[in-house]
Amino acid sequence: MKMLINTPETVVADALRGMALAHPELAVDVEGRVVVRRDAPVAGKVGLVSGGGSGHEPLHGGFVGHGMLDAACAGEVFTSPVPDQMVRAAAAVDSGRGVLFIVKNYTGDVLNFNMAAELAEDEGIQVASVLVNDDVAVTDSLFTAGRRGTGATLFVEKIAGAAAEEGAPLERVEALARRVNESSRSFGVALGACTTPAKGSPTFDLPAGELELGVGIHGEPGRERRAMMTSGEIADFAVDAVLTDLPPSGPVLLLVNGAGATPLLELYGFTAEVHRVLAARGVAVARTLVGDYVTSLDMAGASVTLCQVDEELLRLWDAPVQTPGLRWGR
Repeated sequence: MKMLINTPETVVADALRGMALAHPELAVDVEGRVVVRRDAPVAGKVGLVSGGGSGHEPLHGGFVGHGMLDAACAGEVFTSPVPDQMVRAAAAVDSGRGVLFIVKNYTGDVLNFNMAAELAEDEGIQVASVLVNDDVAVTDSLFTAGRRGTGATLFVEKIAGAAAEEGAPLERVEALARRVNESSRSFGVALGACTTPAKGSPTFDLPAGELELGVGIHGEPGRERRAMMTSGEIADFAVDAVLTDLPPSGPVLLLVNGAGATPLLELYGFTAEVHRVLAARGVAVARTLVGDYVTSLDMAGASVTLCQVDEELLRLWDAPVQTPGLRWGR
């Protein structure tokens, strides 16, 4: 496989060096692999910290900035960052009002963020943690005990980040983050496997003419494989899986997320089909976001995430945000 890299061993550090050059508003510790908003700690503000394995960009480093995360920790490709990174990030963003860890439900992330919370508390930093586990496809997978954390991570980071930017206390920011996670569900589909730099070949075998329904963001197995389906048929399956698990009683945020190698031409067409299915089911869409936000390297495919919202959550979603990967209102 051809890749635009130097070596697999330096791919994360090289990406962080490039990120630092492209975004001077961020303080990027390339060696320590921590990305922090340059104005941190912001006085009177709860700090938000997240992170995970690299390969899902712009998650998480691309969501550091005004109205979203204060810091993010980058692990090796598809590998959790370590507790020392998380503690450094917490210390860098703590203004004295506490820090919220936003953790995707993968075993390594959960263990390391839990350890980091204990270490940070020992250093006098108040820490709360929220687990994101929105994927309805499977329960218990190669990387998890319980449901995987996927697209809802963006909703949690954005809405909790807006509340923190307004000066909400830690307890309130934590409660909102939990509420967003509990109100969100996701389902992903792979049309082709991803390739990690270290392996240099597809991480799983997906024969020509087949797709994986319910795939995970590391290429974990989903619910089933089928012969290739149309965009409309995939939308029917994915939306049904989400609504069966959490039938909304009000309007929703919709994220149609590209896995990394699916062009916008296809994603927008898929979005039209998702809207068709939601309209037929009587679900009102308040806002729609389309693009590559929680990727899986070069995987072909997409995921659908819905979050039921009320006026407060919608206001916080619409609040100004300025990060490399998400920006509006400023």
